[in-house]
Amino acid sequence: MKHAPVWLRAVPDSWILNLSTLGRLGYLSKAPGTLGSLAGLVWFTVVFYHLNLFFFMFLAVLTLYLAVLICGEGERRMRKVDPPEMILDEMVAIPLCFFGLQVGGPQPVLDGPFAWLVVLLGFVLFRFFDILKPLGIRGLQKMPGGQGVVIDDVAAALATCVCLHLIVALTPLS
Repeated sequence: MKHAPVWLRAVPDSWILNLSTLGRLGYLSKAPGTLGSLAGLVWFTVVFYHLNLFFFMFLAVLTLYLAVLICGEGERRMRKVDPPEMILDEMVAIPLCFFGLQVGGPQPVLDGPFAWLVVLLGFVLFRFFDILKPLGIRGLQKMPGGQGVVIDDVAAALATCVCLHLIVALTPLS
């Protein structure tokens, strides 16, 4: 996406920068992606935890689309490519880690006694995939603008989701 929509270009810098850095949370640590991921766990718990699959996917796609726009515009205004303080991408990707495992999903593992362990594993796996970027995830960052900022986190979240489903299927966590 070469140019942001007109409405987005009219949004003040402070709004774009605060949205993309989660109210400056991205500046508070030497590991801003970890803070963004923790914010994503809160986002998942408050908004996605009880959704059925349809509403989960609808809201996930909508927020990912908005994150692509906001992060792309944030890159342009910061004059940086995928700056570490930009952590909106981690926050909006985290819910995808738990797709199908949430209370409203077909396998509501997160309603059981091992929910804390599944969430912890999801967080650790997401950080693993997000930091190391194996399985071709690193190459996804080469996409232009906000797409490149967000897509690697989506891939990390989907890899995490697959791992969590396998762990749940092969262990007594379910």
